[in-house]
Amino acid sequence: MHLRGRVERFADRVEAGRSLGALVAARLVDPIASPAVVLGLPRGGVPVAAEVARAVNAPLDVLLVRKIGVPGQPELAMGAVAAIGDVVEVVKNEVVVGRLRIPDQVFRAVLDEELVELRRRTVAYRGDRPAPDLAGRTVIVVDDGLATGSTMRAAAAAVRRRKPAAVIVAVPVGATDTCARLRAEVDDVICALSPHPFRAVHQGYDDFTQTTDGQVLACLAYDRRG
Repeated sequence: MHLRGRVERFADRVEAGRSLGALVAARLVDPIASPAVVLGLPRGGVPVAAEVARAVNAPLDVLLVRKIGVPGQPELAMGAVAAIGDVVEVVKNEVVVGRLRIPDQVFRAVLDEELVELRRRTVAYRGDRPAPDLAGRTVIVVDDGLATGSTMRAAAAAVRRRKPAAVIVAVPVGATDTCARLRAEVDDVICALSPHPFRAVHQGYDDFTQTTDGQVLACLAYDRRG
């Protein structure tokens, strides 16, 4: 599902989340039979997810995920790792690993570094709160954009291992081909805007300032008060 003919760019992540939330709310089939939970990918996905959670009247939580970058080219993903409670899921980008002939020990070394950061963020964002129970629920996984899809694939794989009723990926901005490939791995992909030609997620935003830990915590605290 795409939003066409209405916007070319979002002002910021909050506006993007509100537009995306309307699409997600219209898409949910039976929220009573399969109650929804919204998981935002920190950091940038959480402000978007907060608006989606409000639109569908569902609880908000975080899904910790980290890109596994190529040494010397950290923005180029050779994989990703996601964690929900004691479930850790690693996805390897075989195309990048094969093309650059990255040895297993190099991949493992970077993975270990990202696991340390993953654990730090788990403590920072969740504290001693347990991971949400996803069994039998419609899980809406939200990020601020979808480029190569490596981190979202890891996130979706971790969610599936918790036995949800359905997994829906929702993003305000995404590459058309990445969204198409991801549909084979989840129940639905909802993307509000697909710039063409697609170069980067920030194409869809006027303000794409990096989200801080404080902003993530504020979103989560607001949701718990509600």
